Amino acid sequence: MNPLNRIPLPALRAVEAVARLGSLAAAAGELGVTPGAVSQQVIRAEKVLGLQLFERRPAGMVTSARGAAVVAGLERGFAELSAAVARAERAEDALTISVAPVFAARWLIWRLPRFRALHPEIAVRLDASLGLADPNAGEVDICLRNGPGGYRGVTVERLWPQVIFPVCAPEMAARLQRIEDLARVPVIRETAGNFTWADWLGPAGAPEVVPGGEVAGEGPLYSDSMLCLDAAISGEGVFLSFETLAADALAMGRLTAPFRGRFVTANHYWLVTAAGARPTRAMRAFTGWLKAEVAEAGLGRTMPG
Repeated sequence: MNPLNRIPLPALRAVEAVARLGSLAAAAGELGVTPGAVSQQVIRAEKVLGLQLFERRPAGMVTSARGAAVVAGLERGFAELSAAVARAERAEDALTISVAPVFAARWLIWRLPRFRALHPEIAVRLDASLGLADPNAGEVDICLRNGPGGYRGVTVERLWPQVIFPVCAPEMAARLQRIEDLARVPVIRETAGNFTWADWLGPAGAPEVVPGGEVAGEGPLYSDSMLCLDAAISGEGVFLSFETLAADALAMGRLTAPFRGRFVTANHYWLVTAAGARPTRAMRAFTGWLKAEVAEAGLGRTMPG
């Protein structure tokens, strides 16, 4: 006999809520019942389990030493149930994608109309945030991440490597005949980038070059890669960029890549979904479309110097 058949679900919900909130009144408010009803459910659970789950104190309900393991399991279980319900409530043809603002603003948003033209029945919502959303919580379907990987407790697929190369305004490119010329022009730097000039200069065969080293001052410094790119477009200096950030500005002629070399970093783009979750039709459609777009754009391809 399944042990769950011996105890009503409302009793387990009451135990979990009391343990988390610390009082009968708070649990009653969350569950929409009276404190007396919550108390009866807790007593019922304790009777069936043959275990005192709480210590009744003037300040509130405190989980007993023996009840701690039971409560921990209930917390995990109800979190899973909550996420499952959230996923079930979303329409099969709706898709929420968590993505970094820079990737959303400078690459994905300009290509989404093509996806919508192919799949007008799928409603797409972008959640652009620097924080790492948890797909297991049921609030997002797909996370697109850029980094070294190592994400735990989720399903992960590596998509393409991050490729970097210097960019600048066409007027400044005339001053860059050799890699060594990087030492004699202003260099734009990002304060929180996930790669450095060494990641490009090493493979380019010029590890001794100090970009901007002969220019008075350290050059423009910005906290955001999009600002750095705009500064490069305006002619402030050379910026070590990555493909998805600079692709459209290069295509429009607002920027140029003064050197041939394009090299990978230790970072990749990753497709992250809930652990063990069955992909919806919308998720499969978006993933297939994204891979086709990446292949057509040639992202992730290196180029020797």
